[in-house]
Amino acid sequence: MADQTDTLEKNGLASEAPRGDFSIEVNGVSKFFGELTAVDNLSFQVRKGEVVGFLGPNGSGKTTTMRMLTSFYTPDAGNIRVDGMDTQEDDLVTRYSIGYLPENNPIYADLLVTEYLNFVADLRSMTKSQRKENMARTVEETGLQDVFYRPIGQLSKGYRQRVGLAQAILHRPSILILDEPTEGLDPNQRLTIRDLIRSLGKERTVMLSTHIMQEVETTCERVILISKGRLVLDSPVRELLERAHGMRTVHVEVEGRDVEKGLESLSGVDSIERESPVGDRKRYVISTKGDDDVRPEIFQLAKKRDWVLWELREDRARMEDVFHELTAEPGQQFDGE
Repeated sequence: MADQTDTLEKNGLASEAPRGDFSIEVNGVSKFFGELTAVDNLSFQVRKGEVVGFLGPNGSGKTTTMRMLTSFYTPDAGNIRVDGMDTQEDDLVTRYSIGYLPENNPIYADLLVTEYLNFVADLRSMTKSQRKENMARTVEETGLQDVFYRPIGQLSKGYRQRVGLAQAILHRPSILILDEPTEGLDPNQRLTIRDLIRSLGKERTVMLSTHIMQEVETTCERVILISKGRLVLDSPVRELLERAHGMRTVHVEVEGRDVEKGLESLSGVDSIERESPVGDRKRYVISTKGDDDVRPEIFQLAKKRDWVLWELREDRARMEDVFHELTAEPGQQFDGE
């Protein structure tokens, strides 16, 4: 736990100690599959009512962690508490507190929507009154009124995801665990499901795993990022966006003498990377310090030294770039999965 905290502080991404009641507490949890360490001494907390993005590269241990939260797996070390109760000591109670939508949406295509949700109600041992009340609220919340008596196999992918969300909230859980809920949807369907998740989060704690960074920016209040089974980031989304916006690079393509020395002389330049030239034109990628915009200085320098300026363009970093900086191996591309 100590070295994990040190890593967060080193990256400047350790959030303040949460206050109040927790929906989820993960304390020094590890999970092993033979010689493979899937999750390594992982600790974090989620406050009641938070919507948290849970992210990491492929093989980072995200899905394994989510399966431990839902008691599908048992931790080999450490413990998990859901609404203050240990998931191993109070397994049935904590399971009932959680609604889970796995990445492979577990629906039965040959059933009608009403048949499937009533089957889920049977599995949850709902009373007749609970079933009637919960079914009506769930269908309204997930917008399934128009397809309630249609076969699931005839529904669009967007509506099938709605059915998956409906089964997750039918028993009115206090916590939702959603693993890639918009995977495979078209842009319009993603917007609809994103809005639905945001509305569901008004009354529940939500942990959302996704590789679409726009969903994190628009849906989540906080981000937890793991890599190689260990926590590397725990930060409000707002602070991540501020960090990303502070990362700048400038692309320069110029023809002239002593170009590199001239660029190095500028006060706002942090580093210069030389790219392959195009004929007599030299090309560079310049990293800048803080909020400094060096483009006006480069333009003035080009005028003064009689350079021919072919390109002068700035790139602002995105949230993906922050994650890549913290998690990627050399040559690895971050995709958030």
